[in-house]
Amino acid sequence: MMVSVNVCQNSFLLLQASTMNRHITSKFEIPAGSFYAFLLLSSTIWIALYDRVIIPLASKIRGKPTRLGLKQKIGLGILVSAASMAVLAIIERVRLETAIREGISDNPDAAMHMSAMWLLPFYFLLGFSEAMNGVGQNEFFYTELPKSMSSVASNLFSIGLSAASLVASFIVSVVRGFISGENQESWVSSNINKGHYDYYYWLLATLGFATFIYYLACSKAYGPCKGGQGGIAGDVREGSADDDDDVDDDYSSLS
Repeated sequence: MMVSVNVCQNSFLLLQASTMNRHITSKFEIPAGSFYAFLLLSSTIWIALYDRVIIPLASKIRGKPTRLGLKQKIGLGILVSAASMAVLAIIERVRLETAIREGISDNPDAAMHMSAMWLLPFYFLLGFSEAMNGVGQNEFFYTELPKSMSSVASNLFSIGLSAASLVASFIVSVVRGFISGENQESWVSSNINKGHYDYYYWLLATLGFATFIYYLACSKAYGPCKGGQGGIAGDVREGSADDDDDVDDDYSSLS
């Protein structure tokens, strides 16, 4: 859930990028709204690297076929997503200090000298977490549910995304309701240079790490997946052709 909640923060990232230097050359500037494309690009690259580079390399090093289990993928996605929000909080803190130093705190539309490319490590990590978590969840649903419920399995991940959007809005509402007043700016103030979006991102990171701990408990209570597709406690488990065929059969049943 928290992985998708973190993905829903695009409107705040748009505010950040709009105040930063987005020039690639003296004549070309990346639109602030286009930075979301880096998340999509990162997810696509990570999926390709996982199948074509990471798994073959790990198998070569270990001398036998190797892959991550379904629950390992999901857990890794949750953990890296929380780490990405911690990275974003640090970046926002530096951006806020730069705005104060350059004297533009009262002008949210002013552009500073800090490059917007500093946001790329966040997108890089969040893209990885979304790829791992998304693929892991879909494979988990297809594997664990009966084949007669394949249509249900194909929609569970989308339902989770919708629920995450509501949770993200609820968190923002709570932050605005409890951390604001006549003499105190909200963490998510409309003037990004007056608010404390870094505190907000630290809150999301904390919730993310708490979600990871909760996931560990749920994973242990659930037990092994069908086909022996490893739990989160293992490092990297040995895969088998039979397991891959089972997942392929689940996907083909949808067509």
